[in-house]
Amino acid sequence: MERAVPLALPLGQAEVFQALQRLHMTIFSQSVSPCGKFLAAGNNYGQIAIFSLSAALSSEAKEESKKPVVTFQAHDGPVYSMVSTDRHLLSAGDGEVKAWLWVEVLKKVRSSVGKGWAASPQRAFETSLEVPEINALLLVPKENSLILAGGDCQLHTMDLETGTFTVSRALELATTSIVCEGGWDLRTAKEVQTIEVYKHEECSRPHNGRWIGCLATDSDWMVCGGGPALTLWHLRSSTPTTIFPMRAPQKHVTFYQDLILSAGQGRCVNQWQLSGELKAQVPGSSPGLLSLSLNQQPAAPECKVLTAAGNSCRVDVFTNLGYRAFSLSF
Repeated sequence: MERAVPLALPLGQAEVFQALQRLHMTIFSQSVSPCGKFLAAGNNYGQIAIFSLSAALSSEAKEESKKPVVTFQAHDGPVYSMVSTDRHLLSAGDGEVKAWLWVEVLKKVRSSVGKGWAASPQRAFETSLEVPEINALLLVPKENSLILAGGDCQLHTMDLETGTFTVSRALELATTSIVCEGGWDLRTAKEVQTIEVYKHEECSRPHNGRWIGCLATDSDWMVCGGGPALTLWHLRSSTPTTIFPMRAPQKHVTFYQDLILSAGQGRCVNQWQLSGELKAQVPGSSPGLLSLSLNQQPAAPECKVLTAAGNSCRVDVFTNLGYRAFSLSF
């Protein structure tokens, strides 16, 4: 396993350097492999670690089983977002998206991992003083395309077959970076619906700001939060139906069966009834959570877990929603 350690450091200093890296690490993103047996996690140092879920969940698992099977340098800056296709692991950083073949990544050969292709919507950044981060990725399987969004307040559509960018669309109402996506007609690249959450008095929290840090949809329903309160919306009527009583801004939210799972400031994964009742708060090991990942790949039912990561070098693993079973460690 390789780590980004300065080559000139003696062995003892290298170990100290690695310990300091782990101490100040933030894990921004996660993605499950197509086979469901591996988990990729990306951190603030531009590294991607691959964990074997099957090994960590085995009855014969040891502490070594909870460490990466391979770690590689993916970007110069943080790995803000990741998503997997049936062949590739896609990762996004500052102004670029890269793709890595899962079959090559799992060979655990450093030289092979380094052969991923890269693409960047450069034209959109030519007039910018800074290269914006790309912190949201959305796969569109029917179109074989990828939508990217981030600090330039634009949505970019990339053709996964050619790696070229076909559409760039500015958000006219946006005043800050985009950290989640939704509400677009992909054929015309136009908005079909606009919900300004902060303008609804029951959702507004001016002391936290207008930013939306998390969003998920399920049929006619949307749940989102951030500066405004975590809120469940009926999309057809653009009506907030449930305001969840959570003071801390939430950074990730997802629908799961008849529940809504959310995480953000604080150690807990929150389980909400659709009615707004807090069913449970399950503590993890990180002081703040930035991403949740539900492994529901049918090819690996034995690896069906929830993982949570954020402001530490650990990825918490929940084999059921009631407690943290163990943690993986960068």
